Amino acid sequence: MQHEQQAAEFNIEEARRVLGDVFAPWVRDLGLSIDSIEYAPPPGAAAGWQPGAVLRMAFSERLCRHGGIVCGQALMALADTSMVIAILAANRGYRPMTTVDQTTHFMRAVTSSDVLADARVVRVGRTMSFGRVTLFSAGDNKPAAMVSSAFAML
Repeated sequence: MQHEQQAAEFNIEEARRVLGDVFAPWVRDLGLSIDSIEYAPPPGAAAGWQPGAVLRMAFSERLCRHGGIVCGQALMALADTSMVIAILAANRGYRPMTTVDQTTHFMRAVTSSDVLADARVVRVGRTMSFGRVTLFSAGDNKPAAMVSSAFAML
């Protein structure tokens, strides 16, 4: 990612701008959109609330292997990208980072459906940040994969 000025206020419009301007063209080709970001606990939030973001990857035959099954590579790219947006939300602004580790546990296939990524920040640090992402099939809202990741903050 290229270095940019930190936004005065990191909101969903700024998150959408970063998604469109900062990521590589092939990531933009995944058809991702940002449904929501959370950087402050909503009223009545549970004690374990974590900042995060929800992204959507629109279904496309280009992202599928035989039988309309969304390929794992696209799902992993969605998880990685959504975690970056979640960390930016937790930081309340742009900060360069790079993925250090990503572990994905696939639980079931996503077939002929948009995919939702619910990314939550477990810890934001000065040099490292950690998070978890749950991927859901938008067709039935059932979990398809669980992802844990670590990022080096540059």
